Amino acid sequence: MIAAGLAGYAVLLLTAGVPALARASWTGRAPQLAIFAWLALAGSAVASVVLSGLALTVPTAQVSGGLGALLRACDDALRARYAHPGGAVLAGAGVVLAAVLAGRVVWCATAALAVNARTSRRHRRGLQLTGHADARLGAVVVDHLEPAAYCLPGAGRPVVVTTAALHALDETQLAAVLAHERAHQAGRHHLLVTLGAVPAAAFPWVPAFRTVRDEVARLAELAADDAAATRSPRLAVAEALLTLGAPPAGAAVLGAGGSSAAARVRRLIAAPNPLSRTATAGWALAVTALAASPLVLMLSPAVVLAAGQCPISQLRPPADPVGGRASGYVCSGVPRPPVQAPPYSGVYCWEARNLFTNCCSRGSDGEVTFSWNPQEEMTTGDGRPGYGDRSM
Repeated sequence: MIAAGLAGYAVLLLTAGVPALARASWTGRAPQLAIFAWLALAGSAVASVVLSGLALTVPTAQVSGGLGALLRACDDALRARYAHPGGAVLAGAGVVLAAVLAGRVVWCATAALAVNARTSRRHRRGLQLTGHADARLGAVVVDHLEPAAYCLPGAGRPVVVTTAALHALDETQLAAVLAHERAHQAGRHHLLVTLGAVPAAAFPWVPAFRTVRDEVARLAELAADDAAATRSPRLAVAEALLTLGAPPAGAAVLGAGGSSAAARVRRLIAAPNPLSRTATAGWALAVTALAASPLVLMLSPAVVLAAGQCPISQLRPPADPVGGRASGYVCSGVPRPPVQAPPYSGVYCWEARNLFTNCCSRGSDGEVTFSWNPQEEMTTGDGRPGYGDRSM
């Protein structure tokens, strides 16, 4: 059953995929790509559960008919591929499950983005009162005893440096800190960190989502460290991290210092080699496949069915058959009401299911048609004479 497979895939991602990605060594060598890997993993887990609920509705006539028309597939076969023993009750429960989960995620994401925007606006207003712009640094300087540097979300937003940081850092270290903060803004790390925290906020009882949140935040700092290290010596970046304190709490900002500084300093000193282009392309492809996998699992039975042959129950006659002899029967995914049996019902595939087992084919133009030879007489299922081709 497709719904059970999607639900099982979500469980597999959260129980095996999260620990495996947390142990992977390549993430520290390509932190920006690893951020997207974590987001793809969390998004795939949530999407799989949502789609499993929607998959329960496919066997209903309304959904299978619409999907069949969209994919040019046959709705009877679609219902068979997605069938489950729960009937309408389980289909209704699937709709509720999908709506509740999707609504919860959207609500938490919207709330988080709104809170960040509101907090950022409030912080910018405070900077206008307490800070002053330094054109040479391209930053806002704030009088404070704690050495700190941080940036507000969004391109063009200010980078903030305290006076204590200016006194504690030399020119090379200060340049590294400013490059670090601007890398956060250029990489949209505030947005990525917020998105990484959404599943944990929506489903706080799932430990794997807390791991996703923490890893995305950690990797955002590593990515900014690497960007700073391309403009300044790695040791200068490491020394600056040890000097700076944490950014202000609850301010929707990202800063160079903080509790993870010690581990980041060790990484900067070790100077891990970045991934090769081949490895990067391979992991990027894997991340793309991970992100697309729920939709592929959901639609693959329908797509495979649409690309193959059509059951004879879905054949419909041409607009005006003459004398019961016609060709060009078209395979339709739209369910149709029963039709009056013509005098020679054997020539109509959908009326003589016991006589034909493979009467649909797809032409080079993609059209699915039924063709038969009207010259050879045969006996219909009800004993009356009809016309057709026994070879089919």
